[in-house]
Amino acid sequence: MSTLSERILGAPAGEFVDRAVDRAYVHDGTGVLTLEAWRQIADRVVTPPRFYVMFDHIVPANNSVTATLQHELRDFALEKGFCFSDVGGGISHQLMAEGEVMPGEIVVGADSHTCTLGAFGAFATGVGATDMAAIWASGCTWFRVPGTIALSLEGGLCAPAGAKDLALTYVGKLGMDGASYRALEFIGDGISSLEMDDRLTLCNLAVETGAKAGMCYADHTTRRYLAGRGKEIAIQAAEDCSYEREMAFDLNDVVPVVACPPRVDTVRPVTEVEGISLDQVFVGTCTNGRYSDLATLARGVRGKRVAVRTIVAPASESVLNEAVRTGVLADLVQAGCTILPPGCGPCLGAHMGVLGEGEVCLSTANRNFRNRMGVGGEIYLSSVETAAASALKGAITSPEDLYAD
Repeated sequence: MSTLSERILGAPAGEFVDRAVDRAYVHDGTGVLTLEAWRQIADRVVTPPRFYVMFDHIVPANNSVTATLQHELRDFALEKGFCFSDVGGGISHQLMAEGEVMPGEIVVGADSHTCTLGAFGAFATGVGATDMAAIWASGCTWFRVPGTIALSLEGGLCAPAGAKDLALTYVGKLGMDGASYRALEFIGDGISSLEMDDRLTLCNLAVETGAKAGMCYADHTTRRYLAGRGKEIAIQAAEDCSYEREMAFDLNDVVPVVACPPRVDTVRPVTEVEGISLDQVFVGTCTNGRYSDLATLARGVRGKRVAVRTIVAPASESVLNEAVRTGVLADLVQAGCTILPPGCGPCLGAHMGVLGEGEVCLSTANRNFRNRMGVGGEIYLSSVETAAASALKGAITSPEDLYAD
């Protein structure tokens, strides 16, 4: 019997395979590099519409050089008939999660956090710009089928701990290279208690362990989510199979945690680092910029005022629209939060929230490497719940009281 990645790629772990790609996407950063590589190796593009170009990393453009490169890539995408999302559309991974990716598909993106989309029971992984250029020209690419580590989830999360706390917990257990070129497969009865947004967060951080993919089986939750977007799917039944390793997590034991700089796997309970003064709180990214995240933040800060600059970036236009429709956006603005256009925002340190020397940020993103958000700045990673409590205090704070049931 096969693991989910073996089933989708059609070969046992360790074998090299050539496979047609179901969906392939780039963003404004990697798309520029892919276009340059494509011009050197090819003179054709196979028939879309399975190719996507989505502007999300540095949007709106931060200077004239960026704007010129984006202009060139925009013209190319439109000329070739690619599915295209411009400024304000949102983060590529989120847009692909809004009814594009289906269970059983092979999905590649020129960004390491493409693994997010394994939440739908797809094999989704990141590739480099040269590989993506070859995919534009041929529609195919090669893989070495990864071995699989199973993360067995039991029980249910207890507020105020959330899926981000679980994700950081497993990264802390595995380490930043503990799953190198492996697939992480989330199994067990506990997965049924997690909504799609939670599963997207879990799979998003798989690459922070070195994993090639993070995957959940498509179940009734997946079917309900995609049916709401007009897509009908079949359930994926797990098979008896041999995993390289299996790790068990009791969700009832998960507590709010933070990842301390400069490593994602340096994970500590929030209670151990409470009181660290903050200059900025950032809520958003492909990890925690979905509507449920914004609603969670609004629930925590509604009727209060943040004590430190707090930047919020919706993950997509649809997320922003829903936040407007429900009043969540008004709650955030009234609490003193600054709302950015849908996109990656300051996550990569390009603009709209870059840190200064010696500044400290608590972020709901997925990486806290040295100088990522600004030279000399420090980044702590947390859940939205912890970010809300900390924004109100101006220092890292446990969300226990703020989100008490």
